[in-house]
Amino acid sequence: MKYALLHLGCQMNQSDAERARTVIEELGYEHTDIEEDADLLGIVACSVRQKAIDRVYARINTWNSWKNRRNLLTFVTGCILPADREKFASLFDILFDITELPRMPDLIRQHGVVTPLSLFPQAALSDFWGIKPRHSSSFEAYVPIQNGCDKYCTFCAVPYTRGREVSRPSQEILGEVSGLVQRGYKSITLLGQNVNSYGLDRKGTEMSFTELLAGVAGIGSSTEKEFWVYFTSPHPRDTTESVLRVIADSPCLAKQIHLPLQSGDDKVLLRMNRTYELDDYRRTVGRIRAILPRATLFTDIIVGFSGETEEQFENTHAAMREFAYNMAYVAQYSPRPGAASYRWPDDVPHEEKSRRLHILNEALTASSGAYNAAQVGTVQRVLVEGTDRKEGYLAARSEGRIPLRIPGASPSLIGSFVDVRIVKAAALSLEGELL
Repeated sequence: MKYALLHLGCQMNQSDAERARTVIEELGYEHTDIEEDADLLGIVACSVRQKAIDRVYARINTWNSWKNRRNLLTFVTGCILPADREKFASLFDILFDITELPRMPDLIRQHGVVTPLSLFPQAALSDFWGIKPRHSSSFEAYVPIQNGCDKYCTFCAVPYTRGREVSRPSQEILGEVSGLVQRGYKSITLLGQNVNSYGLDRKGTEMSFTELLAGVAGIGSSTEKEFWVYFTSPHPRDTTESVLRVIADSPCLAKQIHLPLQSGDDKVLLRMNRTYELDDYRRTVGRIRAILPRATLFTDIIVGFSGETEEQFENTHAAMREFAYNMAYVAQYSPRPGAASYRWPDDVPHEEKSRRLHILNEALTASSGAYNAAQVGTVQRVLVEGTDRKEGYLAARSEGRIPLRIPGASPSLIGSFVDVRIVKAAALSLEGELL
């Protein structure tokens, strides 16, 4: 028997999909990239963006048309809003919350599929986080540290798809990180919807995020193995000086910060329920620049939010120029059922959203391009990730997660750290020669 699995959305969904692969393969299914060959077809869905939901409908309509000529079973899980969940229930054979993944074998058997029970370790699946993931890479891994969110930003569907914040036990997290390091993983990303509020739901019984990072740093100091640890995404309100100090003091904690801005206008931030003003964000960036002067800065921004005026957008444009991001993920606002802003008018025309997005991308090109140009002539440590789209080159990333290509290098270097001298710079990438 064969299966195909599609994951949509963020890195958390990719991590969830890796745990789903474990359950499915323990049932005797073999993975295939060819959906037409699969007996089991599944999606880890994302209700956060309409485009992702549209892809789900396109896939299931195709899959259901195949049922006229052969037997197959379909399932969907992931971040799903109640409105989408109700529609999916009549389209997919199986639908379940991702935290119910341990129940998946029983759900499959209820549809008459005979599976090799002896291959499935029931005792290891007492909870979702207890499932050991089938990583899609041999040197890069995601480690979830929490699920859900308590912030209730008015544009966001996550509290309605994943629920309130729940922190994973710190000893499980540190054990998983330690195991990955011992197995030679070079890049590890701690995942959560709001990672720096880790432990707040278990005050007095669990570590804080600062203490968790210190525990990871301890793993780094106790081994000669080289690795970088990242985390995403933090909330600006909870980004403390203590977190930045721990990062500064530990070689294995990567000098890269993803700090979502969403808007550079205080009135829009208030309507978004972001719980900070631009000056608060500015002070946080100032601390990052002072404590982590080498760190790159990434962000998320939404254009065309309900009621956003031209003046308010220009405030965001000014903030983009001020903070000189290395990368910005700019998205056009789209109302999501369940989120508070869904009840408000989506009153910025699509054409205007596209124009604003283009302007911010130009600002990103300018700031990132200036930073990259200043790197020419420097020597940097990079992690080789694979072959580049440009023939004869390898693709790599710096510690600050700046994309980089290396000409003429052997594919045997994939998954390794190497030193390169930066010889060329483009707006969003670098080129380095191997030393």
